[in-house]
Amino acid sequence: MLHFTYCNLKKCMIQCPNCNYYHADGLGFMNSNVPARIAGILINALGGGVVPRVGLEYITVGRAPEIAAILHDVDMVESGGASFRFVVGKYGSGKSFLLQTIRNHATARGFAVADADLSPERRFAGTKGQGLATYKELMQNLSTKSKPDGGALPLVLEKWISGIQAAVKEQTDLDGEAFDRQVEKRIYAVASSLEGMVNGFEFAKAIAQYWAAYKNDDLTMKSNVLRWFRGEYASRRDAKTDLGINFTVNDETWYDFLKIMAMFLVGAGYKGLLILIDELVNIFKIPNSITRANNYEKILTIYNDALQGKAKHIGILMGGTPQCVEDRYKGIYSYEALRSRLAQGHFATDDLKDLSAPIIRLQMLTQEEMYVLIEKLRDIHAQLYNYAPTLKHEELLYFLTVEYNRVGADTHITPREIIRDFIELAGIIHQNPHKSVKEILGSNSFEMAKGGLTDEDIHAEFAEFEV
Repeated sequence: MLHFTYCNLKKCMIQCPNCNYYHADGLGFMNSNVPARIAGILINALGGGVVPRVGLEYITVGRAPEIAAILHDVDMVESGGASFRFVVGKYGSGKSFLLQTIRNHATARGFAVADADLSPERRFAGTKGQGLATYKELMQNLSTKSKPDGGALPLVLEKWISGIQAAVKEQTDLDGEAFDRQVEKRIYAVASSLEGMVNGFEFAKAIAQYWAAYKNDDLTMKSNVLRWFRGEYASRRDAKTDLGINFTVNDETWYDFLKIMAMFLVGAGYKGLLILIDELVNIFKIPNSITRANNYEKILTIYNDALQGKAKHIGILMGGTPQCVEDRYKGIYSYEALRSRLAQGHFATDDLKDLSAPIIRLQMLTQEEMYVLIEKLRDIHAQLYNYAPTLKHEELLYFLTVEYNRVGADTHITPREIIRDFIELAGIIHQNPHKSVKEILGSNSFEMAKGGLTDEDIHAEFAEFEV
């Protein structure tokens, strides 16, 4: 029989001495009533096995050491440095949840954040524009505090120009053409500061074009400049015709443009740029070894760039499974230059983790942390469907006991699986109030835990043979 301990301190602001972990409130999040729209998003997304993009502050538990390590990186980015981390964990262990939590925290602090999930169409490098597709996705999902759901690029440019205009107005009594010339002078000062970077001249020219379009209220030109920033021009000829810029973002230059964008964002008043890239497993799944190597080489370039100090005000977080990183045949470790940099040292163990290393390996949430999480979900579910919570302390413990007593739960069960099961249970109990938890769950469950078992694990022992 599993034993659970539960901390009764509802307002912990420090590490709890009873359960030895940080409550969500301790990370600055409030566990108050959840807005109905957010509650609906949380329950629907988590019940469907996906991570919501909003409302994570209401359900965040645990992960205090990992969050602290990443937030230290965020501080470095704000001070002008660069960072690069891999967040590694099994399917459903909370990688995407952690990345989205950091995303929300960073935007609240004044950073711009761009995120993308890799797919067969979106990679770091490819022969059919897959690298450019990743850049387009990042720009499409560019988020700020005032535009948290993506699509923030137009707002960033408008806010930047408006900020310069407000500063000039505050410092001078100019108006008319003299005022515009002073504003233009400051805009060109920011643009010229970028010209020394790779492809910086073209970037600066596009900024100048946007200012001219803004001043003349030329909506077509503004749209064309935004298309150019987002990498949507199919050819240099089209860009030359529309903008007079004989250059476009492509598979080779997209990362250089992210570095320029980071510097521009700082000039526009943001703290820096955070890049979040999830689903690295899609690189692992590429069947062609040369294509995989090209993608790993691009990762190596970005990694070296960040850690050697060549990039400024930019942080990169990439999420993947243990096998897509550590597999010697198809994973990141199959690329020797990366393996030698990322392999765990001689002294770190599962119990003694080095959170300053390039790879942050996520362990499963503890049973106590899972209790706090399902308690939060119980209250949110009750609030969403407007009923008083009926699941009591003993029933929550019974649910977790059944979950953790499954065959193989010690190695295969994941938070995602437990969360989905609990939301399903809460829905059944609400719709069938005459039923008890024990009647629904039975005396115990001997179903095989399947959350962490995937094709990736089943076929891990089979090496790829190539001619």
